[in-house]
Amino acid sequence: MTPEDAIIATADRIAELLKAGAAPHTPLRGAEWTVGEAAAHLALAGKLMADIGAGEDRPYGNGTPSGLAAANRAALAVFPQRDPAVLGAEIAASARDFVAAAAGRSPREEVVTPMGPMNMATLGSYLLTHLLGHGYDIAVALRGPHMVNREVVAFTLPFMRLAMPRVVNAGAADHQACYLLRIGSDRFAVTFADGVPTVTDAPPRRPDCTIAIDPVAFLLLALGRWTAPTAMARAKVVTWGRKPWLGLRFPLLFTAP
Repeated sequence: MTPEDAIIATADRIAELLKAGAAPHTPLRGAEWTVGEAAAHLALAGKLMADIGAGEDRPYGNGTPSGLAAANRAALAVFPQRDPAVLGAEIAASARDFVAAAAGRSPREEVVTPMGPMNMATLGSYLLTHLLGHGYDIAVALRGPHMVNREVVAFTLPFMRLAMPRVVNAGAADHQACYLLRIGSDRFAVTFADGVPTVTDAPPRRPDCTIAIDPVAFLLLALGRWTAPTAMARAKVVTWGRKPWLGLRFPLLFTAP
């Protein structure tokens, strides 16, 4: 499977959920949105990403989690479509539009996105992450199988690595620590200096805390769908090192985009 395959397959899984008699007013667990609103958001965001992928300038929010939330509310307010089947078809179509647009550009070409500048390859990772997060919410609400698995999570890591310094929150103020993350077979380090995180392939010094986590648990935890105690209770994460207790604090240092 390629990242492009993962984008299309995920969008198609969401579309299948939405056309199988989905009720648009079904509430999402732990969120203010309904299934219809989440689907409308995915349709709007998919079009936005496809347009950016095609080279259009599409300003959206200010790059912060709160700014994105405000932009999402404003966009939904002027987009009345809530029919799940219609929206599912739009989600699937826009995923294909993005892949087609990206095929004609260099993966290293820089673009401006709602989460700031990144290259085209990372934009694809961003789109996949976005589809997986909201697709998971829709699947849980509709009691259907979700589409988050180890293979597709690997393709979200370029975006997750880029996003971490951009979504750090006040809880990280003055934080000093070096973390090594082991996500399945992937490894990278996140080092905080005076509350500012730097993400590198390898830790610059001996890690204070190593976090070994199942890829699915990592994504759901990073996107705020799970909590650290939930992941630990399900035996999906293990921490060790000089300060293993920092593993519980790590996800609290970020605000999910």
